[in-house]
Amino acid sequence: MRDVTLIYKIATTAQWQAAQASGAFAGAPIDLADGFIHFSTAAQTVETASKHFRGLDDLLLLAVDADALGAALRYEASRGGDLFPHLYDSLPLSAVRSAAPIPMLADGTHDFTGLLSSEDAGS
Repeated sequence: MRDVTLIYKIATTAQWQAAQASGAFAGAPIDLADGFIHFSTAAQTVETASKHFRGLDDLLLLAVDADALGAALRYEASRGGDLFPHLYDSLPLSAVRSAAPIPMLADGTHDFTGLLSSEDAGS
């Protein structure tokens, strides 16, 4: 079995349910506006959640097999010059390895304990 490189997408439960109904995830409103689906690596996910999703409940963390996305996935400079994964296509559900609820803490941040791959998550 090959090693899987995981990237992550934070989505609402409603967005994920719509993706399951249609057979693919076309993206959140920001993705549709930007022309690509925004992802984060394990090391980037907590900061992404804090910056863009603080105080939002009913979120899921989609763990996605990056290698299954092919040439439509590009790593491009974004926040602070970091390379972020961007998908220039819809996300096939077959590439999603898991969809797990992200608990929100009392201060509006999110608890990612046990949700991110350990090789790159930091603390």
